Amino acid sequence: MNKQILLELLEEGVVTIPSFLFKYYRKMQLTDIECMLLLHVHTFIQQGNHFPTIRQISERMSIDDVQLSQILQSLIQREFLQLMNGKSETGIVFEKYSLQPLWNKIVELLLIEAKEEESFQLKIEEGNLFSIFEQEFARPLSPIECETLSMWIDNDNHSPELIKAALREAVLSNKLNFRYIDRILFEWKKAGIKTVEQAAEQGKKYRMHQQKMKEEPKKKQTEAVPFYNWLES
Repeated sequence: MNKQILLELLEEGVVTIPSFLFKYYRKMQLTDIECMLLLHVHTFIQQGNHFPTIRQISERMSIDDVQLSQILQSLIQREFLQLMNGKSETGIVFEKYSLQPLWNKIVELLLIEAKEEESFQLKIEEGNLFSIFEQEFARPLSPIECETLSMWIDNDNHSPELIKAALREAVLSNKLNFRYIDRILFEWKKAGIKTVEQAAEQGKKYRMHQQKMKEEPKKKQTEAVPFYNWLES
């Protein structure tokens, strides 16, 4: 997930703001009133009014001008809202509100949430990996095998999907042991193979090569046998 792209989408209004704000405002330690105030400012900006007055905002809310002014100052100090200078086409300088600080905070929460979800899914895949190996080996893994499997993930940074692909290659080659799987992973890493698709293609080429190597001696042996025409004897 690209942070800059998300910021641009939020800024341009492509992504719906209220849904994100309603979802995360409590995590950002905003009150209900502060959240509503930010939504009103956002609505004014979308309508072309980048610096609504205290009176214009308070007419839409159930708080007085003094309280509204205090909340606006608090939001600016806590970096949810920014007061900045703009310049018109004729060169006139004017003040305007920017919600860029709020978008930054929302995007940070989105990225953290996405990372946590990815980490959670990865842990599930890693847990399933041990079960898959035990099913293929038809027995519980030994402590050394469990440690080896963990090292492939933590030290060698092999993805669970790639490790499962190496296991499949070992099964197809009828060499179901950790040393052979480790060798497959080592060769894949050396060759820069990172996806399951690349691994499958490499495995296909390897098996074709092995089959060719087996056929070569048989071919030579067949060619070496002298032909005897028994009809002419």
